[in-house]
Amino acid sequence: MTKTCIAFRVALIAGASLLATAGAASAQDAAPRSPAEAEARIAALEAQLATLAQQVADLKAATAASLKDVRAAQSATTVSIAAGKPTIASGDGAFSATIHAVMQLDAAQYYQDKGLPAVLGNARDLNSGTNFRRARIGVDGKFYKNFEYNALLDFGGAGTDGQGALQELWVQYNYAPFKVRAGAFAPNLGLEDAASTNGSLFPERPSGSELARGLAGADRRIALQGQALGERWLLSGAITGAKAGDGQTFDEQLGYLGRVAFVPFKGPDWLVHVGANASKVVTPAQTAVGGAYNVAVSDRPELRVDGTQLITTGAIDSTGARHYGFEAAAQKKNLLIQGEYFDIAIDRRNPASGATDPKFKAWYVEGSWVLTGEARRYNANNFAFDAPAIAHPFDPKKRQWGAWELAARYSVADLNYHERATLAADRVRGGEQKITTIGINWFPNPVTKFSLGYYDVSIDRLDPAGGAVPLSQDYQVVNLRSQYAF
Repeated sequence: MTKTCIAFRVALIAGASLLATAGAASAQDAAPRSPAEAEARIAALEAQLATLAQQVADLKAATAASLKDVRAAQSATTVSIAAGKPTIASGDGAFSATIHAVMQLDAAQYYQDKGLPAVLGNARDLNSGTNFRRARIGVDGKFYKNFEYNALLDFGGAGTDGQGALQELWVQYNYAPFKVRAGAFAPNLGLEDAASTNGSLFPERPSGSELARGLAGADRRIALQGQALGERWLLSGAITGAKAGDGQTFDEQLGYLGRVAFVPFKGPDWLVHVGANASKVVTPAQTAVGGAYNVAVSDRPELRVDGTQLITTGAIDSTGARHYGFEAAAQKKNLLIQGEYFDIAIDRRNPASGATDPKFKAWYVEGSWVLTGEARRYNANNFAFDAPAIAHPFDPKKRQWGAWELAARYSVADLNYHERATLAADRVRGGEQKITTIGINWFPNPVTKFSLGYYDVSIDRLDPAGGAVPLSQDYQVVNLRSQYAF
C-alpha cells in the first residue's frame, strides 16, 4: 500500500469523525447552557479524538505488516517448469535462469547409382547412417530486468558428432522498441535464417539461405547487433567478425549485414510478410602472410548425415563479397507458403587479365499444411515462422494425437559462373544443385518432434580442374529426425 493511499484513509477517518462531531453539535444549541454542559462536550470531543488516534495507529501497523509481506514476496526465489523448461527466478522478476537443451538425431538412407566415377571421391558413396545433428545444453535468462543473456554449448555436428563447442554466448539490453546484443550468435539475416531450427519445416535450411548467411552471418558469429521492433515491422543491423572457435588468422574478417521485414497486410487468421536482407564482407580474413584473402561459397545438400559438400566455389582470393536477398510469405490459418531469392557476388583480388568478378544465385519456395488445423506461429521477436501450437498433445486415452503437418520444398542453388569459358581464371565450376523435398512432421507435444523426409537431389557440375569427367550425379535420400527440445 502506497503512502498516498495511507494518507487518503487517514483523511477519510478524520473527516468522518469531524462530520459526526459537527452533526452532533448541530443537534444542540450553538453555545453550552452551563459550565457542566461545556465540560461534557469537551470530554466527548476528547474521546472521539482518542478513538481516531487509535484507528490511525491500527492503520499504520496493518500497513507496515502488509508492506513487509509484499517485500518478502518480492525477494523470494521461485522455481518453476513451463513447457519443459526449468526456471529459477527472483520474486520481483528482475533475475532469472532457464535451462534449455536440444537433441536432434538424424537417420538417413542414401540411394545412389552404382559405378560412379572415381573423380567423385567421397561423394561416390554417401554415408547411410545416423548423426546427432544438434546436441545442445545451455542456460538463458535476464538480470536487472532489462538485460538478457544466453550461453549454449553444442556437441552435435555435420556428418559426425562434434567434440563440443561454444554455440552461443551473448548479452542483450532491451529498451523498447530497441534491442542491442553483443557476443557470439547468429545475426538476424533472412526469413529462414531467423527461424528456430527446432520448429523448422525440414531438418536443414534451404541451401540458398545457408550460402547467403555463410558470408557475414551464420552460427557462432562474433557480432554487435542492433534491432528495432514494431507491431508490424523489424529493422536489424550488425557488425560481424570471425566465428567463435575459428583458427587463428593474421587478420580476422570484417563484415556488415542487415534485414528489414514488414507485415503489410494482416487479419484475424492470416498475414502477408515481405522483407529484404543484405550482407557485405568488407575485409576477408587474411590467412597467409602478405596475402590470401580467400572467400568460399559452399553447402551440403540440405542434410548433414553425410558431411560432403557437393557444390562449392572453392577458395577465391578476394577483396570482399556481398549478397542481397528478398523474402516473402503468406499464411492463411493452417496453410503457409514462403520463399526467398539470393544474389551473391565476390570481388576478385588481383584478377588475371580477362577474369571477371563471379556472381551466383539461389532461391527456394516451400510450404506446409497442418492437417490437424493448428497454425504455425509467427514470431514477433524475429519476424519468422515457428512450430505450430499444439492444440491436443498426444494422449491415446483421450484420443488426442498431437499436431501433424505436410511440407514440401523446391530449392535451386547455382554456383556456376562462366563455367564453360575458355579462360580458366574466369570460370567457376561450383555446380548447380536442385532439390525437391517432401516430408511429414509430427509434434506429439510442444517439446517433441519427429520428421520423415524424402529428398530428390540433382547435382550438375563440371570438373573444376578441367577434366573430362563431370562431378554430376542424381540420388535420393530418406531421412528420419527425432527431436527433443526444451
